[in-house]
Amino acid sequence: MGRILNLERKMAIYETNRLFGSIGGVLLYAIGVNLFIVPQGLYTGGVMGLCQVIRTVLVEYMKLPIHNFDIAGLIYYIVNIPLFILAMKKLGRIFFAKTVICVTAMSFFLFIVYVPSIPIMDDKLASCLIGGILCGAGIGICLKMGSSDGGTDILGVLLIHWKKDFSVGKVTLAVNVVLYLICLFLFDVETVIYSLIYASVSAFAVDKVYSQNINVEVNIITKHACEEMEQEIFSKLERGITKWQALGAYTDNSAEVLYMVISKYEVGRMKNIIRKYDPNAFIVINEGVNVSGNFLKKL
Repeated sequence: MGRILNLERKMAIYETNRLFGSIGGVLLYAIGVNLFIVPQGLYTGGVMGLCQVIRTVLVEYMKLPIHNFDIAGLIYYIVNIPLFILAMKKLGRIFFAKTVICVTAMSFFLFIVYVPSIPIMDDKLASCLIGGILCGAGIGICLKMGSSDGGTDILGVLLIHWKKDFSVGKVTLAVNVVLYLICLFLFDVETVIYSLIYASVSAFAVDKVYSQNINVEVNIITKHACEEMEQEIFSKLERGITKWQALGAYTDNSAEVLYMVISKYEVGRMKNIIRKYDPNAFIVINEGVNVSGNFLKKL
């Protein structure tokens, strides 16, 4: 019992550290947006970009008296609420809870990080590059820590459950097409071009920090497989298991083989669950496998 409590404590510390890492990522994103992108009158893309357009319409066209802070974060949070409700049962409890916390933190940071009235850098291209790197790295860190910044990520996961050939990338592309057409109609070609440059740099930075859906094949050979272990994998990872009986050729002892395909960012949680029930389990992991069929894509 003491060993199990110790493993559970380690798992809680592990997830807490990842949560703080995610919050650090969204802070980096907020700094990139408010210091480099917003002062240049540019738009970040995705659902946040649409929220920034709404912000611009409210402030500049409807003369809402708001200066030196960005209400786009508040609008973004409001837009995410119905997505949270729809996705509550689709994302998994830990991922869902961390995503709610990260979206809340992002909205808060976007609200409090000071927006300079005069751009820090006169060169728009330099602002696009620096802002794109900071924002992309921030989002990548958030995703790598097992969280999400909401918006198109949640929408993409919901659509994947509805139609398997959807992806978060396709959803983001569709939203961006709509966004930049709106920008072209409301603003000018220059704003659209520089916003596209930012979006490209940001996407590149995200890919460098985080690669989506890197699947790993896991074989677990254990002599202590039990229903409790399997149920914990089902509930905490939401992954299926294929199992069969095995016989050690050298020891002539019987064992059980559990087979799974998971994301590489789920490996830490998977190992903690297995070690909780069998510290001596033999775990083999193969990276970069191609999967087709009934496999749940996650962020």
